[in-house]
Amino acid sequence: MPEIPTHNRRIVLASRPQGAPVPENFRLETQPIAQPAAGQVLLRTLWLSLDPYMRGRMSDAPSYAAPVAIGDVMVGGTVARVEASNREDFKPGDLVLSYSGWQDCAISDGKGLTKLPADLAHPSWALGVLGMPGFTAWHGLLKIGEPKAGETVVVAAASGAVGSVVGQIAKIRGAHVVGIAGGEKKCRHVTEELGFDACIDHRAEDFPHLLAASCPKGIDVYYENVGGPVFDAVVPLLNDHARVPVCGVIAQYNGDGTPLSGPDRLPSFIGLVLRKRLRVQGFIIGDHYADEYQDFAQEMGQWVKEGRVKFFEDVVEGLARAPEAFIGLLEGRNHGKLVVRVS
Repeated sequence: MPEIPTHNRRIVLASRPQGAPVPENFRLETQPIAQPAAGQVLLRTLWLSLDPYMRGRMSDAPSYAAPVAIGDVMVGGTVARVEASNREDFKPGDLVLSYSGWQDCAISDGKGLTKLPADLAHPSWALGVLGMPGFTAWHGLLKIGEPKAGETVVVAAASGAVGSVVGQIAKIRGAHVVGIAGGEKKCRHVTEELGFDACIDHRAEDFPHLLAASCPKGIDVYYENVGGPVFDAVVPLLNDHARVPVCGVIAQYNGDGTPLSGPDRLPSFIGLVLRKRLRVQGFIIGDHYADEYQDFAQEMGQWVKEGRVKFFEDVVEGLARAPEAFIGLLEGRNHGKLVVRVS
């Protein structure tokens, strides 16, 4: 067993971003580690997940979750190893899924910890296809999108941790699947490695025309996690009774709070919702763990085992590189699920 650490590096929120985050919004600190008291465990972070929702937690605007306070550790899901334990239910060496954030080590009272199999081939996948991103894809598509064989499903951010899984599930359900991604390399990955029927580069000058050409029968399900110009190109193609699960709007995360320029298109869109009887439903995946997670874990685990769902990671080495990697995530520079190998 490795020697129990005595000091902890942690990355805290130094200031709130004005628009896109910059390195100065983060600060790396080193502090002594308090050893676990009665009923506590000491965790060493092995893997840290970086996800778009973290941008919202850096802001103090009203949201579904409390913001990170200035000076507090940045939030994030982790895979960790129990280094020392004063609890009967966790032993040194146990692997756990936790929420200890951007730091080397953390003290936990055991609440919110999920023990992982000791022989898990890819522990970091508990932060990806077998964790929150995979569950987000599964719930949004199957419970809200409800794709049927022969329908057209369009997926934004198709090469990302959520979108890549959405498209593969839609193919399992027999749908015609069109991805949207940024750049030729990502689009080629989506079609050649993930098996989508087509993928359109949203940076192309004629993007709306190319999207329409790939959806000759219109769009029955649009999995929304981007917003912005991509959504504008999708809306005219939505069929009657189309379903739009909404799990994010990455294009708007770096907004500074000022009103968007241009005409107000909300009234016309609401009219479209009525005329085409659209279902547009937002969801927060944390609301669904108690009722659906076990079903997801069983089904997704089987798909991954059978090779029907493939998963790719973008691995960053070292905690100190987390801010740079996170900024790149919001700019679309990642290729697959973004994780940091901390220890």
